[in-house]
Amino acid sequence: MAATSDTNGTSIHHDAIKRLPDAFYDDFLSDLAKERKPSAIRSLFPLEKTPGLISLLAGKPNASTFPFTSLTFNARSPINPEEETTLTVSGDDLAQGLQYGDTAGLKALLDWLHGLQERNHGRKSGEGWRISIGSGSQDLIYKAVAAMVNPGDSVLVESPVYAGVIPMFHSLHCNQIEVNTDSQGIQSASLRTILEQWPEGTPKPKVLYTVPYGCNPTGMTATLERRKEVLKLAREHNFIILEDDPYFYLYYGKAPRYPSYFALELEEPEVGRVLRFDSLSKILSAGIRIGFASGPEALLKAIDQHTATSNLQTSSLTQAIVFKLLDSWGYEGFRIHTERVSAFYAAKRDVFERAMNKYLTGLAEWSTPEAGMFFWFKLRLNDTPDADAHADSGDSAAVIRTKAVEKGVLALPGTVFLPNGRATPYVRASFSLIGEEDVDKAIQRLRDAILDARVASGSTA
Repeated sequence: MAATSDTNGTSIHHDAIKRLPDAFYDDFLSDLAKERKPSAIRSLFPLEKTPGLISLLAGKPNASTFPFTSLTFNARSPINPEEETTLTVSGDDLAQGLQYGDTAGLKALLDWLHGLQERNHGRKSGEGWRISIGSGSQDLIYKAVAAMVNPGDSVLVESPVYAGVIPMFHSLHCNQIEVNTDSQGIQSASLRTILEQWPEGTPKPKVLYTVPYGCNPTGMTATLERRKEVLKLAREHNFIILEDDPYFYLYYGKAPRYPSYFALELEEPEVGRVLRFDSLSKILSAGIRIGFASGPEALLKAIDQHTATSNLQTSSLTQAIVFKLLDSWGYEGFRIHTERVSAFYAAKRDVFERAMNKYLTGLAEWSTPEAGMFFWFKLRLNDTPDADAHADSGDSAAVIRTKAVEKGVLALPGTVFLPNGRATPYVRASFSLIGEEDVDKAIQRLRDAILDARVASGSTA
């Protein structure tokens, strides 16, 4: 029996892996996804590659009319950032980049990303999963939600949650069931209680949305124990985990990186309950808009059918540029680059936390993030023991939207990250861009805003 190990040393016997059958996902698809039909044109694209077959199929523009003959760009070396390498996209690579392409993505980039998932998550071909490329991971998340959730459905969302998904669920008129989180990730005991006490005769949620590394907004990273418990609950209560992981490569904790849900499900009786979303925005370029989803074929097919009827595909040209860069680096170069990026954000975090310790000690509470680019902190707006029970004394919105802005600093009140928009004393601050001098000024101004709020509430300044 052949065995391999993932990046965390877990021994995996691939010929013993059992995958959920495609028919299993019929109950997980939304009515909209079931109504969609394959594109009459795009579904036949693969046949154009058949040797000897003359295609009169697609209305592709003739490449001889395109003015571009080559594209050249410079990129920093992952090994020595002081050095630059000149890369050129030309010939067949450019021809593919300038033309319509397969809905799921350029084959060369898909193959590279498959290799990346095998290296980082221990996932091999033949396990019932594949990859689709999207215009950023949010594009794919939106299409996944639309493919799996009907209006009126209940969905499980970690809370606080990434603000970008709240409108997705709102637009579908979903019942968002908040699952509490803490510094160790989703509170699995809370999740179990929700599911075990679910009203009889009411369909249970089909999906759980979570950001397990450096969560936006809380900065939390889910522990191995919590991840395993959530996976167990997914099997017991039959839901799919939407693993949104844009900060996977921005982990800078001292302990070895925890395996992803996508990797951990190899230890389950069968694979196929995780739909994973990765992003290149935080490590290559936000503007290039490349993300990719990894998961069961049936769910990826539903996403691709949405793409085929909306934007046809992700830009072939940006895919060709990204592949040229990644191929020149190789997997080792990519690893070195991402480790340098994570070290960069670790240093930014340390600068920010030093300023918080200097100015906010006694005025705010927080846990130190181990990934990502955010601090999530609770304002101590007064000294009343039950302050959090009162919206007027435990709500950060008034301080952040008025007093902080008046002092010259912008941040986000925690209420925007809560599906029901309730009052909360928490605040999210990003440390990704500003330099040390501005960090010091910003936190000092925030301190002044908090002190003003405490005086206004009658609390001791």
